[in-house]
Amino acid sequence: MSLSGKFFKSKIKKKPSTQNLQSDVEIEKEKEKQNTSNQKLQPSLEENLKQLKQELGESSDIVYRTIQLTGKREILVSVIYIDGLGDSRSIQQFILESLSQRCEQKLQQSPEDDEFKIIKDFSITIGEIKTTQKMEDVAKAVLSGDSVVLVDRYSEGIITGTRGWEDRGVTEPTSETIVRGPKDGFSETLRMNTSLIRRRVKDGKLRIESKNVGSITKTDLAIVYIEGIVDPKVVEEVHSRIDKIEIDAILESGYIEELIQDETYTPFPTIYSTERPDVIVAGILEGRVGIIVDGTPFALLVPAIFTQFFQASEDYYQRADFSSLIRILRFGSFLLTLLVPSSYIAVTTFHQEMLPTRLLISLAAAREGVPFPALVEVLIMEITFEILREAGVRLPKAVGSAISIVGALVIGEAAVQAGLVSSAMVIVVSFTAITSFVIPSYNFTLAVRMMRFVYIFLAATFGLYGIILGLIALVLHLCSLRSFGVPYMEAFGPFNFQDQKDSIFRFPMKNLLTRPKLIGNKNKSRQQQPDQYQQKK
Repeated sequence: MSLSGKFFKSKIKKKPSTQNLQSDVEIEKEKEKQNTSNQKLQPSLEENLKQLKQELGESSDIVYRTIQLTGKREILVSVIYIDGLGDSRSIQQFILESLSQRCEQKLQQSPEDDEFKIIKDFSITIGEIKTTQKMEDVAKAVLSGDSVVLVDRYSEGIITGTRGWEDRGVTEPTSETIVRGPKDGFSETLRMNTSLIRRRVKDGKLRIESKNVGSITKTDLAIVYIEGIVDPKVVEEVHSRIDKIEIDAILESGYIEELIQDETYTPFPTIYSTERPDVIVAGILEGRVGIIVDGTPFALLVPAIFTQFFQASEDYYQRADFSSLIRILRFGSFLLTLLVPSSYIAVTTFHQEMLPTRLLISLAAAREGVPFPALVEVLIMEITFEILREAGVRLPKAVGSAISIVGALVIGEAAVQAGLVSSAMVIVVSFTAITSFVIPSYNFTLAVRMMRFVYIFLAATFGLYGIILGLIALVLHLCSLRSFGVPYMEAFGPFNFQDQKDSIFRFPMKNLLTRPKLIGNKNKSRQQQPDQYQQKK
């Protein structure tokens, strides 16, 4: 090798790679994070306030209120909170006024060593109090809406629960409307949402475990389950998946849903989302785990199965026969919205002999002036309707519904008059859209809308054979899915006769004696046998 070649090789070796630079930056960030988390409070109040201001910045909404108390010696006490996140009335009445009015006389009568204890136990009259020696805990508490009391000459802080920001309150759910049943829905406040669950489940086995996700937003979430009913392995798996999340921000429960789901390469949701407290309670009573995220009214429920997306909470508030009829209607609507456009293409293009003669002549007459094949005709109408549906969702409520309905009528009529599409195609697309609204879960409806286009292309290519092959592939795909270890097609694959009582049909309540076999396997009994009731009487 020549000298120039050796020199060039040595140059390449000395040049730092992008990976090394990235790893160095990550190491420095990790060191900074560890240094920040390891910072402890100092005995000097001035030094603690200085460190806290460096951590939080000189923001105008952060209040640093310092009070001078007179006992056997002068004591400086500082109260730190964020204006707008903390309950100003509680801070004023139970911290500031209490410190200035109740504390001084007690301090004068007590030894100097008991000053911190008197301030914590006697002066601050708020229910939720805890102490900390870490600056990280102090900063986190302030940013979460709590108030922190720091006392001069003591390297310990008092965190008081004074969260009290403005919220939307409890209102009726907008995405899951029902005729009969409770009208309250989750809001954007985590503690209000957990209280709605506590209100329904007055049992000591209800567990609500808190976590913090997001390195910047530090979003609070709660994991809700009933001990003794839930499978401990599912709870461990939920904790494990949430603990592995490393992201800057969690702004909605959809972030959590996408990051912890089992199968990412499927259009079908494997986690159930709802804004109804009674749905979450019904789920955890069956052995599921609820995940409630602060800042959003939509809670998550795992594990989720296929039939769950066709069930509504109102099914259990109505008679069993009527609920069963509605469920059959939903499953039928699922098949219709998935297959009606593709079946129309397959029959009119490849299998005309399957149609009665009069119907075939009528369809041929309707399509006489249409210049496009059935595939293009369906795509024009389906895409147009999807655009109108999305426009109706995004527009203000006052004009959204009017625009979507009027737009569909006007465009459909104009397209038929212009000869771009046939009248039969307008009927097919309209019927498909109506049947898609019958499915209670919006997330599942989105998956069906996506799959509908796949079947349209299969029908245009292979006819009914393509549709049948697509259905076989769909069933195989659904059977391969799992949600936190539970088969997605539970009750059907593997088949379980006992769970058929609450799948397509809904048997009367007295017959629903057990929980789902693969979900509530820790405690299978839901209620006592009827003969046991008679024996007790």
